[in-house]
Amino acid sequence: MKLVTTLLAVEDIKESRKFYEKIFNQKVILDFGENISFEGGLALQEKFDKLVDIPKDSIIRKSNNIELYFEVDDFDSFMNKLRDYKNIKYVHPPKTHSWKQRVVRIYDPDFHIIEIGESMSVIAKRYVDKGLSVDKTAELIQHPVDFVNNAID
Repeated sequence: MKLVTTLLAVEDIKESRKFYEKIFNQKVILDFGENISFEGGLALQEKFDKLVDIPKDSIIRKSNNIELYFEVDDFDSFMNKLRDYKNIKYVHPPKTHSWKQRVVRIYDPDFHIIEIGESMSVIAKRYVDKGLSVDKTAELIQHPVDFVNNAID
């Protein structure tokens, strides 16, 4: 058995599609009107309540109990891109975790949480390029030495 997709219930398929295409560069591979699938396994479903035969009011918006996670190589460029979208609702502003990864969390149009994190490989390479040893970099970013070695190859 294998996981095939993650499906999000959405109110307005056109608005959600535009959001994921414009901000996250997602490419639609299947479009069935009320259901679309993107490369990589994300799908959006309008009228989810009817599809699964549940009451519409049982679909909870802004439940804050799941998130999608994206990584970017150039976090600063992504943040500049995000600033161009005036209707973005932030879960929190950009911050840096103890493992040196910069992240931001936002809501999509249906209030699903999306985390965008700086690629850990990019972070590893940056610290090694600054002169830190592989061992010190691994300790700093809290990742295995093998991960750091693979990032700098």
